[in-house]
Amino acid sequence: MNTATHPVLQAQPLGPLWPTLDPFLFCAHHDDSYPAGDGRMGVQSVEFEGRQMGSDFSRKDGWSMYHGDSVPGFPGHPHRGFETVTLVRKGLIDHSDSLGAAARFGRGDVQWLTAGRGVVHSEMFPLLNTDSPNPLELFQIWLNLPAASKMVAPHFTMFWDERIPRLVHTDAGGKRTTVTVVAGALEGADPALAPPPESWAAQDASDLAIWTLLLEPGASWTLPAARGEGTRRMLYFFAGEQLQIGHALADQHAALELVAGQDWQLVNTGSTPVECLLLQGKPLGEPVAQYGPFVMNTQQEIMQALQDYRNTQFGGWPWPEQDPVHGSAPRRFARYPGQTEDESPPSAASAAE
Repeated sequence: MNTATHPVLQAQPLGPLWPTLDPFLFCAHHDDSYPAGDGRMGVQSVEFEGRQMGSDFSRKDGWSMYHGDSVPGFPGHPHRGFETVTLVRKGLIDHSDSLGAAARFGRGDVQWLTAGRGVVHSEMFPLLNTDSPNPLELFQIWLNLPAASKMVAPHFTMFWDERIPRLVHTDAGGKRTTVTVVAGALEGADPALAPPPESWAAQDASDLAIWTLLLEPGASWTLPAARGEGTRRMLYFFAGEQLQIGHALADQHAALELVAGQDWQLVNTGSTPVECLLLQGKPLGEPVAQYGPFVMNTQQEIMQALQDYRNTQFGGWPWPEQDPVHGSAPRRFARYPGQTEDESPPSAASAAE
């Protein structure tokens, strides 16, 4: 294959968990069509029939309870040695953690959590609408930490939708492409919000980028070459009919590893909008030892993580329940460790209307 003319190094179909490239460990796309809530932010119990409650990944009727009891989601669970980056496209998430941080976020917001030496967090999906459906769509991305940073202090931050940079490009035909820049530099867009200080993304050498792309039917936009030598790039084509990448045509949703060091023209050749997620970065090139929510470099470090969690619970759990939810108001907010007042996004009032 001549990579000078063919942009796609490999293509893999998209399933529940999407294939990733170092320094990324995991990418999940949750797209749940939850029904009307029961008035207590949960699912009406009649909907539980035929589900393995406590571990429901069935997608029966288009949604799952995951590990939730009445409210769907993921009650308190530990992480060590990596970061979670959660991009919420629809619906809301209630976050609580062992640092004392809390948040209700969604509708374009991003949460970035450095687990470092250990954090316990809960991610619940409150169903606020009692007379209409409660759709939820999100990406959760696991980004590895370098060996030197795996035992740093945990760090919690929010990127509110209103503050996340976007590039809107209009081509010669008047068709628009919108690029949302969660991380990484993109010419023409405002600088990305600062990632957590110990993240691999905070290192200039990482050439790390997390972007989402939306191309109108007929839109054309040139994806610029990655800047770093050795950078690898995965483009997830997950919505739309057809995407032309250089001379290659993608007519099935797929994870596409692209030649990172060249510009490639993207063209939506279908009749519906095309959406993509782009993850790129310079590989860490370090050994990975993983046991569930612990990602270290050696099996000995995994054993130490298990022992530390048994002994300390990574600081304990300050919440009265394992699956806290934050009330029936749709207001988005964040409360950081040690902070008594909530932070709200710039347009929180209008978002709650």
